[in-house]
Amino acid sequence: MGDNAAMNLRQIEVFRAVMTTGSTTEAARLLHVSQPGISRLVRHVELQLGVSLFERRSGRLVPTAEARELHEEIEKVYRGVQHVRDVAAHLRFGTRTTLRVLSSANTALQLVPRSIAALVDEHTTARVLFESLPTREIVKLLVTEEADVAISSAPLDHPALDIKEIGQWELLCALPAGHALLGSRRPSLAQVLAGRLVVYSPEAPQSAVIDHWIESHGVARNVAAEVRSGLAACSVAATGAAVAFVDDLSARAHRPEGLVFTALPGAPRFPIFAVRNRHRPLSRLGTAFLQIAREQLAALRETRLPLHKAALG
Repeated sequence: MGDNAAMNLRQIEVFRAVMTTGSTTEAARLLHVSQPGISRLVRHVELQLGVSLFERRSGRLVPTAEARELHEEIEKVYRGVQHVRDVAAHLRFGTRTTLRVLSSANTALQLVPRSIAALVDEHTTARVLFESLPTREIVKLLVTEEADVAISSAPLDHPALDIKEIGQWELLCALPAGHALLGSRRPSLAQVLAGRLVVYSPEAPQSAVIDHWIESHGVARNVAAEVRSGLAACSVAATGAAVAFVDDLSARAHRPEGLVFTALPGAPRFPIFAVRNRHRPLSRLGTAFLQIAREQLAALRETRLPLHKAALG
């Protein structure tokens, strides 16, 4: 492509609108212009770039592979523009008004929402963008500076990240209500491990630590179901299908019906981390959020979770 292949801002805006809506009619309505004008501009861009961007099927525009690649790059630019707006707000008001927060699945259940609520209560002009994502996505967005902070129940390994422990989560056993072992005065861990279990897929933050703990007891797992979150593990266990080992963050968020939690020998604990990009100074809003998250975690830990009177032996 030569210099004439460059797209101007108006063409980019129209292309993005068509990609978003899937039709020139809806794109025209979105941009408050005529539909024929949108169609002409799209055809002009295709001629200018020398590639086909859309296939016409039953009145809809289906993006080609080239259009998807172009759209991905354009979205990166739009995210950059939003970042510039955030910085401009910081310069004007002395604090960023938008904070982008990521979390792992179990910290997204209560800890992060409560921390966000406390933050926006203290900072009434603040806006928080919050997502619960897999570990690899959290690392990617923090490293590329597309997010400000993360609260993770799994360690994140990258030289660009500053990782600090703010508390711990505890491992519990989730048994279906009415499980035969609950009738024992002191059910044994060996008995539980011998039964059918709910386990975690490799993407789950609990997966490595819980699997390692089970393996340390020299037991081959008898897998009934594989899930991606502690809350899903609780839901499966509550049906009576199997027993699950879950983090106490997920246990606290699960409705109590059909499930009983018991303590484990030695009550294994694992860290919860606050994570940010070490090469990007954290805003005052971000600093406040991390302090609030630490306090909210401590408050959660002080609230006792109802456990069955007979801990596993």
